[in-house]
Amino acid sequence: MSRRLILFLTLAFLCALIFGTFLGVPALAIRQYGPPSPALGPFDRFEFSFRLLLYGDMLTQPLNLDGSEQSFTIEQGEGVPSIAVRLEETGLIRSAAAFRAYLIYTGLDTSIQAGKYQLSPALSIEEIATELQDATPEQITFVVLPGWRIEEIAASLSTSGLEITPEEFLAAARSAPPGLDFLPASVSTEGFLYPDVYVLPRTTTAAELVEKFLGNFSLNLTTDIREGFARQGLDVYQAVTLASIVQREAVVVDERAQIASVFYNRLRSGMKLDTDPTVQYALGYNMAQGTWWTNPLRAADLQIDSPYNTYIYTGLPPGPIASPSLSALRAVAFPAETPYYFFRARCDTSGLHNFSVTFEEHLQSGCQ
Repeated sequence: MSRRLILFLTLAFLCALIFGTFLGVPALAIRQYGPPSPALGPFDRFEFSFRLLLYGDMLTQPLNLDGSEQSFTIEQGEGVPSIAVRLEETGLIRSAAAFRAYLIYTGLDTSIQAGKYQLSPALSIEEIATELQDATPEQITFVVLPGWRIEEIAASLSTSGLEITPEEFLAAARSAPPGLDFLPASVSTEGFLYPDVYVLPRTTTAAELVEKFLGNFSLNLTTDIREGFARQGLDVYQAVTLASIVQREAVVVDERAQIASVFYNRLRSGMKLDTDPTVQYALGYNMAQGTWWTNPLRAADLQIDSPYNTYIYTGLPPGPIASPSLSALRAVAFPAETPYYFFRARCDTSGLHNFSVTFEEHLQSGCQ
């Protein structure tokens, strides 16, 4: 065999070996780590496939199976090299270079989100890379507005970030847990789901959420408020029922004690409360208006046969109609002393009311 032929065959073999390696390395990487990022060119694909095969178990095996979780924050605009180095320095991964190579190979380097994470060295580099694609916080902020009924609280859950369905919440809220001195067991918790801003774990259950609301109510039901209710001849359940009506009637906080005094005057004289919010509660959801609080009410609405219709039945309705604020609770505990039996909204859209002693005065204060 001539030297020229031997040289040719050698070169051919080397070319075949190189070409085979060029094709084979990415194929092996695909089998182990999935397809590479489409953004990688042929040579980059080969380079990072080769690197991943060299790193091997470093990518798939955690640094410490017994390691505990720790907080790890990625700042807005922080680059992958910085993130990788900090992960290694904090003992979450074995190699910053391996982590970075995996991110570039998979294309996950372009989709890391800024935010606060809970990471553990018991996770592999592959798992940590996946975790960093979702900066969903572990806690969410949930708001209960004063004057909401339980169905309105339930409706807000779908966009809250909590893993609770409206149906689950309603089932939990419609039966109070035992052991509460301010709320009879098994009745609805309507009125006792305290309005506030809550910071909660995403994993909060429906029962835990209701307990959180009730616990907050208990904290705000101070001794002086309880004593104020008692001086008015009301137990806590009756007082919260009245406070929920005051909440729905009074737009301006400073008027709540006056409005409470009107209702006390009516109750003590044997008059009906004649208040629209109780009828709105009895009517339920208004499909046409898209609200639980029908407005305006028609004359026919005032004839609905419900124990909540205070235009028909005297005394307080069977229970609260919404969650009253602290100011509404205090208005019922410490009402103003007035001679008024009537009030109606002023005509200036201020939210304020005109108060009257007689029905004739009440009629005269109407808008012309």
